[in-house]
Amino acid sequence: MSTITTLHAIYTSPQQTHTFEHPITTTHPTSVATKVTYLAELRKLVPNIQNDINVFLTERMEEDKKAAEAQGQAVSDKEVKEEENYGEEVVEEDA
Repeated sequence: MSTITTLHAIYTSPQQTHTFEHPITTTHPTSVATKVTYLAELRKLVPNIQNDINVFLTERMEEDKKAAEAQGQAVSDKEVKEEENYGEEVVEEDA
């Protein structure tokens, strides 16, 4: 009997739980050769699952932002600045 192995991550919040999965096609490693192949596949799948998570979280952030705006809540200056600099290293200068 063969089982399907998956690389998975689970996002949990008070409102929902979401599972991200990518199947691993390489059989469970039993030798050095299969370990190398298995690890190479994992290395390839990790950025894919990271991308899936980033897309999901970006969508959630947009939904949260729209819901807050619908309730008349303004986005704070801090949130605007964080969104502008997302993914970039920001070095704060001492005054």
